[in-house]
Amino acid sequence: MSTYKSDIDSAANLIGSKGSSWNAIDPEYAARMKAQNKFKTGLEIAKYTAAIMRADMERYDNDPSQYTQSLGCWHGFIGQQKMISIKKHFNSTDRRYLYLSGWMVAALRSEFGPLPDQSMHEKTSVSSLIGELYTFLRQADARELGGLFRDLDAARDAGDSAKEAEVQAAIDGHQTHIVPIVADIDAGFGNAEATYLLAKQMIEAGACCIQIENQVSDEKQCGHQDGKVTVPHEDFLAKIRAVRYAFLELGVDDGVIVARTDSLGAGLTKQIAITNEPGDLGDQYNSFLDGDYIDSAADIQNGDVVIKANGKLLKPKRLPSNLFQFRKGTGVDRVVLDCVTSLQNGADLLWIETEKPHVGQIAEMVNKIRETVPNAKLVYNNSPSFNWTLNFRQQVFDAWSEAGKDVSAYERGNLMSVDYDESELAAEADAKIRTFQADAAREAGIFHHLITLPTYHTAALSTDNLAKEYFGDQGMLGYVKNVQRQEIRQSIACVKHQNMAGSDMGDDHKEYFSGEAALKASGKDNTMNQFG
Repeated sequence: MSTYKSDIDSAANLIGSKGSSWNAIDPEYAARMKAQNKFKTGLEIAKYTAAIMRADMERYDNDPSQYTQSLGCWHGFIGQQKMISIKKHFNSTDRRYLYLSGWMVAALRSEFGPLPDQSMHEKTSVSSLIGELYTFLRQADARELGGLFRDLDAARDAGDSAKEAEVQAAIDGHQTHIVPIVADIDAGFGNAEATYLLAKQMIEAGACCIQIENQVSDEKQCGHQDGKVTVPHEDFLAKIRAVRYAFLELGVDDGVIVARTDSLGAGLTKQIAITNEPGDLGDQYNSFLDGDYIDSAADIQNGDVVIKANGKLLKPKRLPSNLFQFRKGTGVDRVVLDCVTSLQNGADLLWIETEKPHVGQIAEMVNKIRETVPNAKLVYNNSPSFNWTLNFRQQVFDAWSEAGKDVSAYERGNLMSVDYDESELAAEADAKIRTFQADAAREAGIFHHLITLPTYHTAALSTDNLAKEYFGDQGMLGYVKNVQRQEIRQSIACVKHQNMAGSDMGDDHKEYFSGEAALKASGKDNTMNQFG
């Protein structure tokens, strides 16, 4: 017996046990409402999606072509439409996630208004967005199942048993829109206790995967900006442990932690690490400090700090900002140490923030990490902060030059020019961009590819195109030709915006509650009927 039919029988038995006062309750309607609300709490979602991520991680370990992907979404509606689109085009949500970007929360969700990515926004706005995303995804489930229930009724009314069986099978085999969210907790928004408290809120809202970075909380910067300041490993590990405790406290035993290192682009530290003996973690961190080795107390000026590092007395360079500087050229070694240390102390996945999308550069670091942790794998930011066109055209230019191919027709510094768009070099660069995710998953250990803030850019681009035409000489044709007509022809579900907003579900409920007395919105005069 299907779950749906079993739920009908269970509801019928319960209603029958309550006597005549429940006679107006239809057991099938009760079963439908239960099916349309599969997940009752955020914790149920977190447990369900954590299991999905763990299975996907194991599948990737066995076959790197089975990498996962996500797009950053700054509103529940955007996340919902993304998953509806994925189900429509690919018939499955497998290996497709959502990403929650701290950058977009700061820029779009703060009550202060648009903010830079510096952890100045209200930290509770992060968990609020997780809850909102899952509210919209649950509504997508309810809407889709509601349509199937209507189809089931129509098949019954028509006496079409074959169609009824087909729809029943679709109901029983329905795949939810609920997928894992990789959620950005920035640098933890304070000390480890603050990190723990926010992690709990995020998990309770549904997050099965929390990404945390090794920057100083009160000096946090976007990974693609200057001025990044890292913390000693023990400080970062305390926050990783805080997130793990939050998962365990709430019963999400296989919750996923992504440890992000910004060390490749961060040349500063706020603290000198505590060290107890040569070669320990603090000593390794301090060994990267820039400074001058000294021989006597005469070399120490008022206010100088002196430590023992690499077996000698080191006077670290302290900047006017009271920050300490790392030696140039140590970024890769610091990244490798960060990653190995994080994986050995409770993290599940890594995030290495790089300055360009280069498979070889990423692979170099991952291979060094895998010498110690063989199954190390990454979440990677396919960032809009990269100029992908210029980066890959320059990579092809450099490869051709190294191979002795004639590149005299190209000016390396001007490869972004539209003049090169139809060139052989541009075509090869585009081919490398197209396969970047598969190549990096295979060669550089990237398990999950995401774009942090794509929907920020698509919203701006589509709005610009509409405004240009609607307020220009195209008038209403600017909307009809480029928006509505395309929605109809591409079967975009929200062309029926009343339905997408829940009007049909509301009508169903009115019928459940009021029977023939229900005042419905979907009658013959509803203009949405123009869309078939």
